[in-house]
Amino acid sequence: MNLEQRKAAFVQLGQSMKMLAESAVWPGFSSGLTEDEFTSFQRIIDSHHHYNGWFTRDNILKSLNAWGNSLKAEPLEKWLTAHSFNSTKPKNIGIICAGNIPLVGFHDLLSVLISGHRALVKQSTSDNKLIPALLKLLVKFEPEFEKQFELLDEKLTGFEAVIATGSNNTSRYFHYYFKDVPHVIRKSRTSVAVLSGNESPEQLTGLGNDVFDHFGLGCRNVSRLFLPEGYDLDKFFNGIFSFGEIIHHNKYANNYDYNKAVWLLNQDDLLDNGFILLKKDVRIASPTASLFYSYYKNEAEVNETIAAHNEEIQCVVGSNQIPFGQAQSPELWDYADGVDTLQFITSLK
Repeated sequence: MNLEQRKAAFVQLGQSMKMLAESAVWPGFSSGLTEDEFTSFQRIIDSHHHYNGWFTRDNILKSLNAWGNSLKAEPLEKWLTAHSFNSTKPKNIGIICAGNIPLVGFHDLLSVLISGHRALVKQSTSDNKLIPALLKLLVKFEPEFEKQFELLDEKLTGFEAVIATGSNNTSRYFHYYFKDVPHVIRKSRTSVAVLSGNESPEQLTGLGNDVFDHFGLGCRNVSRLFLPEGYDLDKFFNGIFSFGEIIHHNKYANNYDYNKAVWLLNQDDLLDNGFILLKKDVRIASPTASLFYSYYKNEAEVNETIAAHNEEIQCVVGSNQIPFGQAQSPELWDYADGVDTLQFITSLK
């Protein structure tokens, strides 16, 4: 199987993912799937919340749609042409997936498979339904892929390189355990937004997506706001008003109630609109159902703060940064932690 065959299979997979995201009923053979295959995948989407309450149908569809947009011929070609694919013997590359949002480990899997290596996938127990279902479809489109991956339930073994994603705590263990092989180890990160005060209502609603998509659990979710001095927070609250239904999700509401109770007991100053808590704080990562915020005097001050927290920040949302509303739609070359995963893989000897 050559690179062109691998690309073609992933383009077909992307088309199917897009149609799975856009239709609850079989749209026909244009989806690349039979009616049974389509409805079987839809059942996984509909039932996943029984295994992980954070993985609602809407959130799974958002992830499928984002990947459907990415797995097209043009962006794939742009991504791949920046790298050189050699003909060395395929290596066994271990992938340890996080499970905070749906398909969060899919980019690593794509990078390994499309480069011609073999993926040993240790899934998170929080997200162990979607990737197997997608791999089944990938093998349908290109049967040779069946030999290029293994889904592991037990300890990761037989690896020659590793890509692992986890918390700040688990990353220390990863560094020790995988110290003797080439590795990419990722830690916890979050994202921030810089407001100028001139944002339109539409931009602020877009910022609401950056905050609330996937309940704020992703590394690309905004958890800290940088506001210009004198900023009227009513503008922000009006912009995110349409996201109020999120408080009816039980797990999110539990986090909201817990954080509110703790901060009120500590007599902290809070701003509360009934579905998110805003707390003035210099930290970058805020708890679920809350946002930290601070005021700045000038752009240089913001840049200095962001630079000082570079290893904690995944991305920056703002007028001169990632556009509002686009944080959860990275390009294929927008690598987690800024580490070019495909370069790491293609440089293995």
